Amino acid sequence: MVSSDTARNVVGILGNVISLFLFLSPVPTFVQIWKKRAVEQYSATPYLATLVNCMVWVLYGLPMVHPKSLLVVTINGSGTAIEFIYIILFIIYADKKKRVKVILIVLIEIIFIAAVAVLVLTLAHTTKKRSMIVGLVCICFNIMMYASPLSVMKLVITTKSVEYMPFFLSLASLGNGLAWTTYALIHFDPFIVIPNGLGSLFAVGQLVLYAVFYKSTKRQIAEREGKAEVGLSQIVVNGDSKKKPSTASLNASASEINRA
Repeated sequence: MVSSDTARNVVGILGNVISLFLFLSPVPTFVQIWKKRAVEQYSATPYLATLVNCMVWVLYGLPMVHPKSLLVVTINGSGTAIEFIYIILFIIYADKKKRVKVILIVLIEIIFIAAVAVLVLTLAHTTKKRSMIVGLVCICFNIMMYASPLSVMKLVITTKSVEYMPFFLSLASLGNGLAWTTYALIHFDPFIVIPNGLGSLFAVGQLVLYAVFYKSTKRQIAEREGKAEVGLSQIVVNGDSKKKPSTASLNASASEINRA
C-alpha cells in the first residue's frame, strides 16, 4: 500500500509539472506581442500577480519557515524567474504610461516581500508561527493570482470576445488548482487548500466564459478580416479609376491638337 508521504510527493511532482505548464502557457501570447512589437490590450496584471504570489510561496517553503516543502520552493522559484522574463518583455513593448506603472508595481512587490521576510524571520521564533503568518499572506496573494484574470473576464463580457483571454492559461490554472488542492488535502494544509480550491473555481468560470463567447469571437475576427479585405479592394479600384480619367484627358488633348 502506498504511504501518504509517497502519495503526497507524487501529487506534488505532478503539481510541479502542471504549474510549470501554467507558467509557460502565456508564451504564445508573448510571441504575438514580440511579433507585433506592441502589447495592445493585453494586461500585465496576471503576470504581476503571479510574480508576487511565487515570491511569497518561495518564502513559505523555506526550511526555516515551513519545513519539508521543497516541492513548493522548486516550482515557485522557477515561476518567479519565468514571470520576471514576461514582465521584462511587457515593459519593452508597452507604451510609456504602462511601462512606468509596471516598473513601480514590481519594485513595490519586491520591497514588500523583503519586508515580510525580515519581519517574520526576526520577530517569529518558531516555524509554526512563521508558517501561519506567511501562510496567511500566501492565501491573499494566491487568490489574487487566480482572480487576476477577472479584469480580462470583464473585458470578455463587455466585448463578447475571448480574443484577449488566453485559453491555455485558464486551462492550466484549473489543472494547477486541482493538483495543489489534492496535495494539501493528503497532509492537510489549509494555507494551500483554501487559495487553490478557490482558484479552481475561478478557472472554471474563465473556461465557461470561453465556451460561451468562443463563437462570437470567431465571428468578430472574421468580420474584421472581411472589412480589411473590402477596404483593400476599394483602394485598388479607386487607384484604377484615377488612372482612367487621366488617360481619357490625354486622348482628348490629342484630338484637339489634330483638329488644330
